[in-house]
Amino acid sequence: MSILHKQAEIIEHFDSFDSWEERYKEIINLGRNLEDLADEFKTEDNKVRGCSSTVWLHATYNDGKVHYQADSDAIIVRGLVSLIINVYSDEAPDDIIAAAPDFIEELGLNQNLSSNRANGLSAMVKQVKAYALAFKAKG
Repeated sequence: MSILHKQAEIIEHFDSFDSWEERYKEIINLGRNLEDLADEFKTEDNKVRGCSSTVWLHATYNDGKVHYQADSDAIIVRGLVSLIINVYSDEAPDDIIAAAPDFIEELGLNQNLSSNRANGLSAMVKQVKAYALAFKAKG
């Protein structure tokens, strides 16, 4: 499934909610359901800079695809990082680099999150793309 298709599915899913309170509850639910990141990957090198909460993002590269795992010490941020890795994980580096995170704007996350969380969300996307760029450079 392409990144654009994944984004469209997320947008469609969140459009089914009538209020931002329901959307926040769904983001929290995503955070609760995010698989825990192994402690061995909760390192300084895997911390996402620019987040007010602690966020760890770990990436591996196999068969031409980047796989992401993540965690956070804040439940809503766990939900946000879950959205990010659901969109970009298991895709080719070129596709990750080229795909804009349009779903963030479409969902209204930038307008409805605190400025700190919105900035953190941007930092997560930036780190996802940085890993993809690094894997692309390694070839």
